Amino acid sequence: MFPLTDQQLHNVLSTALSRGGEYADIFLEDTHLSSLELQDGTVSQAQQVMLYGAGIRVVQGTQTGYAYTMDLGPEALHQAARFAGSIPGTCAAPDIPMLQATPLLTPETPMLEPDASKNILLAINRRAHEISPLVVRVKATIAQRMQHIRFVCSEGNGFSDNRPRTTLFISVVLQKDGKTQMGFGSRMYQRGAEFITPELTEELLQDTISQALFLFDAIQIEGGEMPVVMAAGSSGILMHEAIGHAFEADFIRTGESIFTGKLGQRICDSHITIVDDGTQPYDAGMLRYDDEGTPGQRTTLVEKGILTSYLHDRISARHFGVQSTGNGRRESFRHMPLPRMRSTYMCAGGATEEDIIHSVKRGIYAQTFTNGQVQIGAGDFTFFMKKGYLIEDGHLTTPLRDMNIIGNGPQALQHISMVGNNLKIDHSAGICGKGGQRVGVSQGLPTVLVDKLVVG
Repeated sequence: MFPLTDQQLHNVLSTALSRGGEYADIFLEDTHLSSLELQDGTVSQAQQVMLYGAGIRVVQGTQTGYAYTMDLGPEALHQAARFAGSIPGTCAAPDIPMLQATPLLTPETPMLEPDASKNILLAINRRAHEISPLVVRVKATIAQRMQHIRFVCSEGNGFSDNRPRTTLFISVVLQKDGKTQMGFGSRMYQRGAEFITPELTEELLQDTISQALFLFDAIQIEGGEMPVVMAAGSSGILMHEAIGHAFEADFIRTGESIFTGKLGQRICDSHITIVDDGTQPYDAGMLRYDDEGTPGQRTTLVEKGILTSYLHDRISARHFGVQSTGNGRRESFRHMPLPRMRSTYMCAGGATEEDIIHSVKRGIYAQTFTNGQVQIGAGDFTFFMKKGYLIEDGHLTTPLRDMNIIGNGPQALQHISMVGNNLKIDHSAGICGKGGQRVGVSQGLPTVLVDKLVVG
């Protein structure tokens, strides 16, 4: 897979640090990507991609030199190492200990053959039309990734791992009385395609078609500031977009985040605890080691209302004089690691969902979101609610669709007055973009009541 000995990698690290620099690492990657898309019973797209190469990084303080190559021959690697090392070189090269053995953490997971993927997708197409005669179009995709990683650094340690990831995506279009509505659903796990069982596809299809049927009867209402009950699960986008990014320590280091300088301070009510977790089995954000060799871990960001930690990579951790939280992540060997979320969620509280809804005189129950935008510095956000209900006198009444929910992340945190006991992690296909890189993530939320947000 990687035709390089420990001694050869040690020599490359020595070259990288030959002009100075405090630290260097090498990230080797051999990744196989494949996807098959079926639309209306016909294969509409098939794709296979291979990524192979190495990224070499040299760090001096907060300065970084980075180079990558798709040629793993000694000459190309040393050339990349010299380039990466030419940028921050301001100190004497440190001694590099001999590299320790890096046993493989996870065995390789076989990928589905194209015919097997096609048969699953054909069965999904047939079943969708059986569930509802209103279905006029079905699109389904199975995407697979097997990422082989080897990482070594100038401190002498490293790791080797296989990182499988499989995604199933389904969308349906329904027509009724001249109107058209769409439903969609997905699942993404760091595992092989064995989780795509008939039971799972049935559940996903039922949810997807029910979503489209719901939208035929849903309406939009006049907006304004009102209480919003965020449903458990997919509403965790609030944790990720409106709050989570502002905890990433590169934004703290540069002073861009609204949470800069607030470590140890109370930022919300004492019944709120927020976690970023890299240890959940098969989760899209699971990391046995992050892309800088830090072991995967669970990081409490907010504990009983107090801001207790930021999300650190190696550079921000050194800057603040703390340990990395294992959040150094990159899309591929072509990219430098950045502080990135893994699985970000609010822990369960003590209220039931029924009690939360019953406490609202008039407001919105937001159930499904499609996308959102956030301004990191100020924390202002806009989310697009695809599905929800009007709450009147403590009861769900009129179905609602296609409405914006607008607010400010830190203020929304302060306005959460009730937290449900029903935490749900959303395992839909969650891909987060930052700095031109995309990585898999998940998020979660119990049912919560935000006393005031703008609905429009």
